[in-house]
Amino acid sequence: MEKLNDFSQLAKEYIEKFIDFLPDLIAAILILIIGFWIAKRLIKYMKKALQKKDYDPALEGFLTTLVSWALKILVIIVAISQVGIETTSLVAVLGAAGLAIGLALQGSLANFAGGVLIIILKPFRIGDWIEAQGVSGSVKEISLFYTKIDTFGNQEAVIPNGSLANDNIVNYTVNGKRRENLSFGISYDDDIKKAKEVLMQLVKEQDGILEDPAPQVLVSELADSSVNFSVRYFAPNDKFWDIHWNMIEQGKIRLEEAGMTIPYPQRDIYVYDQTKMNGTVEKESKKEA
Repeated sequence: MEKLNDFSQLAKEYIEKFIDFLPDLIAAILILIIGFWIAKRLIKYMKKALQKKDYDPALEGFLTTLVSWALKILVIIVAISQVGIETTSLVAVLGAAGLAIGLALQGSLANFAGGVLIIILKPFRIGDWIEAQGVSGSVKEISLFYTKIDTFGNQEAVIPNGSLANDNIVNYTVNGKRRENLSFGISYDDDIKKAKEVLMQLVKEQDGILEDPAPQVLVSELADSSVNFSVRYFAPNDKFWDIHWNMIEQGKIRLEEAGMTIPYPQRDIYVYDQTKMNGTVEKESKKEA
């Protein structure tokens, strides 16, 4: 009977404590429900604002995810503090865990930081043709840790953002047009003015070469075997390579049709008869005697 009374007393105490705790628990649950609803609405408005500003899709995804997690963690901490749990120690534990994870994942964090810099500063976008880390190709994907590039040979190169953000990057397409500098050589016996006219006429016939800045055909070098011309022009990115290949092929054909000789490196070799040379030396020696 005494044990039954003790149990009843203990149950009564716990029920009283639960009743006292119940308002705080209900308040914490309401904080979670309302807080998550408000966070969801804020993220929705944030996405609409970013879309109106026409930000990069990768940047939009990163910012919305970051803000979403920050708001959720804040709501959880407020709810926990409402039920009487000391949040100071919790924050300290989270900070220590974050430091330990950071030390263990230094390389990954460097890639993460590099990804954030690339997304914010935008040295290149998806579809741009770039050269970096010894790799040249079209940007396929930009994530927070890696950037994927499709090379000219249709291989996929995966470059860590940490290395990419801290090294030189050449973006060939960011300006919308590219400058070409082709070299053609003719013989020293050929007419320089006529060769310039032929090459300039070929440039004018190409569909896509820009008139401003104006194209140029210049004598760039008096080489050992040839007089070299530099053909310079600007072309839009989408027509650049078609014009490039056509100019090289037609340049040779047009110069040859105009009677020009396209030289190649050559050497003149003289062969001396060693026997005759020795005989000449012997005769000179006898004369001296």
